Amino acid sequence: MKIRLISVLVSAALLATVPTLALASGQTSAATAAATASPSKLVLDNSTRVLTTLEARRAEFTTDRAALQKFISAEFEQMFDSKYAAQLVLGRHGRGAAEADVNRFAKALASNLMGRYGSSLLDFNTRLKVRIKSETPLRGGAMVKVSSEFIRQGGDPIPVDYLMRKVGNDWKVFDVMVEGVSFVQTFRNQFDEPLSRKSINEISTDLEAGRLQPTAK
Repeated sequence: MKIRLISVLVSAALLATVPTLALASGQTSAATAAATASPSKLVLDNSTRVLTTLEARRAEFTTDRAALQKFISAEFEQMFDSKYAAQLVLGRHGRGAAEADVNRFAKALASNLMGRYGSSLLDFNTRLKVRIKSETPLRGGAMVKVSSEFIRQGGDPIPVDYLMRKVGNDWKVFDVMVEGVSFVQTFRNQFDEPLSRKSINEISTDLEAGRLQPTAK
């Protein structure tokens, strides 16, 4: 079954950022791992752990979607720089906006996407292999682009690039590009028109209520 583009974007973000087994087995914390690992190693290790955990807990998550949703939301919020991503999505509409309004929008957008697309992780073939192609420093090393591929059996590799930035001592993902399509740019384009008519808080209310459903065009 072909997964819709936005599902792939969301799932790729989750695969790169969810530190599943480290938390589940009481190993090194995600924060410590992020502080000591290179961005490319962080992407590779977390992606591999997620795929392994999905296979191990597939039956549980399939029957208990609430547990899946709780798991996804908590881990996504921990490793994905949702506030910075939200600022980029808001673009010109977010200039001068109150921090509380940006934070609410970031939370509303993440919750909306996780609620609708989090289960798409279960559609991923856990036989996928992740290969790191390159790691490119940006802005003097404050940011980095990690280029990778999802290697599929019987299919062409899927190129996935991650943009990460240093937040304190941690590397966090703020954008994901699947086959050149940006998570941030996709939503910036979709929210531009609604934000021209409504305030950020009104858009957040629509997201929270499910009246606004961002999707891939």
